[in-house]
Amino acid sequence: MKYLLGIFGIIVVLGLAFLASNNRKQIKYKPLILMVIIQLVFATLLLNTKFGFIMIQGIAKIFSKLLEYANSGVEFVFGGIANKGSAPFFLSVLLPIVFISVLIGILQHFKILPFLMKWIGFLLSKINRMGKLESYNAIASAMVGQSEVFITVKKQLGKLPPNRLYTLCASAMSTVSMSIVGAYMTMIEPKYVVTAIVLNLFGGFIITSIINPYTVKEEEDLLVIQEEKQSFFEMLGEYILDGFKVAIIVGAMLIGFVALMAAIDNVFEMIFGLSFQHLLGYVFAPFAFIMGIPASEVVSAGGIMATKLVTNEFVAMMNLSHMASHFSGRTLGIISVFLVSFANFSSIGIIAGAVKGLNEKQGNVVAKFGLRLLYGATLVSMLSAIIVSLIL
Repeated sequence: MKYLLGIFGIIVVLGLAFLASNNRKQIKYKPLILMVIIQLVFATLLLNTKFGFIMIQGIAKIFSKLLEYANSGVEFVFGGIANKGSAPFFLSVLLPIVFISVLIGILQHFKILPFLMKWIGFLLSKINRMGKLESYNAIASAMVGQSEVFITVKKQLGKLPPNRLYTLCASAMSTVSMSIVGAYMTMIEPKYVVTAIVLNLFGGFIITSIINPYTVKEEEDLLVIQEEKQSFFEMLGEYILDGFKVAIIVGAMLIGFVALMAAIDNVFEMIFGLSFQHLLGYVFAPFAFIMGIPASEVVSAGGIMATKLVTNEFVAMMNLSHMASHFSGRTLGIISVFLVSFANFSSIGIIAGAVKGLNEKQGNVVAKFGLRLLYGATLVSMLSAIIVSLIL
């Protein structure tokens, strides 16, 4: 039954993408089928094999060690603020982002990340039949972040037509930044974080190839990477401050969104007798069902899915951790994979703002297709969750 429902779910998601397509005649079906197969292979490898178990355990241990190093710095500055045995979210989850950001900066400075991004992107372009720039951008988004990635390609931003710009932005919204992967792993199981990152990479190309199909001419398929020359210590200072800014911004958004959701929930309970999140759960329940979540859990799961969309993934992950005991292991896995992406309303502003800061005209173009961008990125998350439901 789960296989029939999974196949039906994939058809529905691809169908919803097809309905929003701006040029259905240009859709290339062979790469789409190949990428769905690749998603299934990777999901099986990561979740159902000993090799995948060992690999994910290794990645989890690396991030666990990095978080230990990060916490030594946090403890030095903020030691004594928290009561013994307690772990405030800002100190234990958000501030370690600063150290991860520094590591990214070091890998960037010594040209290790640019080398990986360029050549993995080149290999991806052979699979997805899209441009080298699009493939590079997808890898770069996962490594340096959804706003920072545009700095690396700023020389080409002003020359891109809207369709190629859409693909770049869709990749940025469908992935997550390496700097906050460690934070995610403190809230949900690492195996689902790693699996979602891999699946979303290909899912972004699948959905974008349907919603926004086009062919890049060979003479237009150029990749010009922007590299800023800095001394080692200039770079360290910049990435330390960037990491701290990310931690502060995420913390501020959590304060605002959690407080707002609590207020809205309270108002809805007084007027309608049920919370706003519960109401949204009914709206998203059909989508939760086609993702393979049991009927008895679809409303609660739908509420968490909706929370991620209207607030952000951190708020939704916090809700999931509080409600984990009410869900089966299968449901936890499916929802966890759905939550690992930047597909939410606030990301529209972040991406549009990042592009506008580099090129005002292109920033306005991004703002115009913002909702379409969110629609596609949400379908990517749904597709990844459905693929995982076939494996669990």
